[in-house]
Amino acid sequence: MQRSLFIALLLSACALAGTFAVAADPSTNQIDAIFASLKSNNAPGAAVLVIRNARTVFRRGYGVTDLRTRLKIDAHTNFRLASFTKQFTAASIMLLARDGKLHYDDHLNEFFPEFPAYGKSITVRNLLNHTSGLPDYEDILMKQYDGTPPEKVPQILDAGVLKLLERESGGKFPAGSKWEYSNSGYAVLALIVEKVSGKPFGQFLHERIFTPLGMKHTLAYANGKNEVAHRAYGHSKEDGAWRETDQSPTSAVLGDGGIYSSLEDLAKWDRALRKHTLLSEAEMQPALTAVSPADGPAKTPEGQNVSYGFGWFLDPYAGHRRMSHYGETVGFRTNIQRFPDDNLTIIVLANRADADPEALALKVADLYLVSSK
Repeated sequence: MQRSLFIALLLSACALAGTFAVAADPSTNQIDAIFASLKSNNAPGAAVLVIRNARTVFRRGYGVTDLRTRLKIDAHTNFRLASFTKQFTAASIMLLARDGKLHYDDHLNEFFPEFPAYGKSITVRNLLNHTSGLPDYEDILMKQYDGTPPEKVPQILDAGVLKLLERESGGKFPAGSKWEYSNSGYAVLALIVEKVSGKPFGQFLHERIFTPLGMKHTLAYANGKNEVAHRAYGHSKEDGAWRETDQSPTSAVLGDGGIYSSLEDLAKWDRALRKHTLLSEAEMQPALTAVSPADGPAKTPEGQNVSYGFGWFLDPYAGHRRMSHYGETVGFRTNIQRFPDDNLTIIVLANRADADPEALALKVADLYLVSSK
């Protein structure tokens, strides 16, 4: 009896110790509180998704899709992803590489022979990891319309980006020598997808990524050619009032930021990344390998070190391995934070320019990463 009692007490003590050693996951109220400032029935807001251990633990909308209908944002609302798009552009290139249709060390002029001589040293890999040195097409475009209000500047397409770059005599630096975030590079990657596959970029995305994964409402938006269901419109606050600011001169460029998607569909994308549905773990490895420029560590314009693969920032956070990306365009701010070792993904999509989805997502991450220590 005494021995049995001792064992029972010991097991009880172990269970109690375990209770104190492993903190519970944060409550929905704790997460919801982080987004309290976005709650509104008459202002733009955001959609938030938290996936933990392959299970959706938080999914909520805040605010409205637009100021005309005032429909509530929910898991089906489609937001312009902006640069969040780049991971899909990179995946398209990686699928073609797996198919043997191209190689990461192929050069730009092999796809576009008419491109100036400076393209001979630029590889697909340089385009993917932002070491191409291509001039910034947005700067070139706006210089052509100096003094013209942005809303009066005609929208440019990916093909137009290539034409602008073909007029330049050289890059900003030798390919591979430095790191500089490049929207130009990802617009060119979309054109490479079209050239190699023989299909429009949006069609390739639909057939090779979105349809296989069941992402039924995700698309590369082309004004006048397709429609975005359950669409959120971008907004900016001016003189204390909200104004719809949904399109800019560069909003029609697809490769660097033209995809619309929702929490519902992005949960499927996250699952595909976790299960290696589209690309095997080995095939994904180049995307998760940080670039090492020839002239030294990759740095932001502010001088901070940065790690970047193919369509993903790879900088760790609080000692945790991470893959992330932000998106920012007129009226929209988006962010995805994935912590593979912690089985944690946080996605925040906002249709208001004053939101900081990365800061908000990391506040959510802090709740989980602290409890996992």
